[in-house]
Amino acid sequence: MIVAIIDGYTDEPAGLGVPPYMGIYPRYAYGAIKKARRDATVFYLTIDDLRATFEGERGIETKNKTPNFPEAGKILERADVIIYIGGLHTPGKYLSAVPSQVEEVAKFIKPFGGVKILGGPAFMGSAHAGGTKITSRELLLAQSVFDHIVYGDLEAFLFDYLTSPEDADPFRFRTYDELRDYAIIGVDVVRQFPDFPDFVIVEIETQRGCPKAMGIGGCSFCTEPVRYRTVEDRPIEDVVAEVKALYDLGVRHFRVGRQSCIFSYMARPDGRVPVPNPDALERLFRGIRSVAPDVKTLHVDNANPAVIANYPEESIRIAKALIKYGTPGNVVAFGLESADPRVGKLNNLNATAEETYEAVRILNEVGGHRGPNGMPWLLPGINIIFGLPGETKKSYELTFQFLKRLLDDGLMVRRINIRQVVVFPGTPLWHLRGKVKTEKHKKLIQHYKYKIRHEVDLPMLRRVVPVGTILRDVRAEVVDKGLTYGRQIGSYPLVVGIPKELPLDRFYDVIIVGHGYRSITGIPVPVNVNKETPRVLQHLPGVGKKTAVRILSKRPFKNMEEFFREVGNEKRELLEDVITL
Repeated sequence: MIVAIIDGYTDEPAGLGVPPYMGIYPRYAYGAIKKARRDATVFYLTIDDLRATFEGERGIETKNKTPNFPEAGKILERADVIIYIGGLHTPGKYLSAVPSQVEEVAKFIKPFGGVKILGGPAFMGSAHAGGTKITSRELLLAQSVFDHIVYGDLEAFLFDYLTSPEDADPFRFRTYDELRDYAIIGVDVVRQFPDFPDFVIVEIETQRGCPKAMGIGGCSFCTEPVRYRTVEDRPIEDVVAEVKALYDLGVRHFRVGRQSCIFSYMARPDGRVPVPNPDALERLFRGIRSVAPDVKTLHVDNANPAVIANYPEESIRIAKALIKYGTPGNVVAFGLESADPRVGKLNNLNATAEETYEAVRILNEVGGHRGPNGMPWLLPGINIIFGLPGETKKSYELTFQFLKRLLDDGLMVRRINIRQVVVFPGTPLWHLRGKVKTEKHKKLIQHYKYKIRHEVDLPMLRRVVPVGTILRDVRAEVVDKGLTYGRQIGSYPLVVGIPKELPLDRFYDVIIVGHGYRSITGIPVPVNVNKETPRVLQHLPGVGKKTAVRILSKRPFKNMEEFFREVGNEKRELLEDVITL
């Protein structure tokens, strides 16, 4: 049997699978297939393999990448089963990969004869930019192209289909006991991931469902409680075993991100705010580090700020464990959504503005010091949603003033993610969809996004990574119009624009020389002042265009003394550690 898994890339509230992140879906699907049919040959294809094969052209997002399987068509011709994994619940901007949608992949695979299966979160959201519910047209298209559409867990359906097809239920969800084998067997597919081994960051699942939703219901817009009606914590030993299997293959970057709140892992239910379990988190991350001693990235993702604010002692212990066993540059995304208490109550949001402020303060105190890669050890992010029912002009102003207060009080937030609400079927918001404000408040939303980007994001970014900061191990990912764009590997890495073309898929140490609203400008160090281009020289701290021209006219310099006599000894402190001859 030949099986083709096509990864269209996924992005949802509690999970990311857009390169360089490898999500859970293709790994667990591979494990289920191989457990059911050991003799199966399984090919892992990406949507970029199909684009390169059938369109012959690659956009800026992918043209710098070599396809994993440039002749994907020949694989699909031979495949007995073709599985497409895709779907986006949350909007995102991606650097070197573009997620696909049902319409696109259907065009590619329709001519082939294998049994076609659709899985992942595609049936709930499937747009290029994310955050757009799937349309009835897309559903009809999916039903016409795919033999099976899986609404439950893809891996559960695949195992059943390959062992007892008449009993396969597309709505069935697996348990963690069942997942244990799929997870370990499935690690082998990471060998076929285009960024393996040096640049892949693997998403690790720890929990399903939302602890707060089990107490008082979920946030009005969230799809997590729709898919998972209960909370289930994955056993520590299973998480550690999966990490060990991946680490033994050569994976060195991990994101323990497949959960709604890492601070609620194995927490005790207690209504709106579960009681955190720091001992469990300590055991989990100590266990991970014991089997992956030389891990290069160990980050997390989501956290409920209400948990941290209401249980500060337990949360500080958890934060210290994340620092002790993790790596710097770690970010926990807080779901504030709105600082307006009226909007919060109507939409059953996670936390109040005051709880979120307190959680930001606590994480700054514990994790705000800078680590060896140049980034603070552990910072919060803030998620904002515009357009929620109950919003008025005052709501936007309250949210802006809350963010401005964080800035004015000297606190650091790694990222502020602003998106417009999307109404998904099955969520509480579906019944309030007539009160969604995205169209009515379109100009207000644009105005406040602009204010936040200019008056909060920019000065906040300057605080988090001041000019002169050296970021270690920035991977060059994309070249466009003479610029190279790169990132460190992590949960929410900063995009660094470098004013020269660099060889891709290499790590560079970069000194920060400028800031945008969401990204930064940097140049690789050390800078050879005798050989470097004028474009880079003028970005050196304290240099500028005029001094760069003087450097060009006087080089080559025989020694550092000669160089600093020319540019000024007052620049020695700024430049001495970042230049060479």
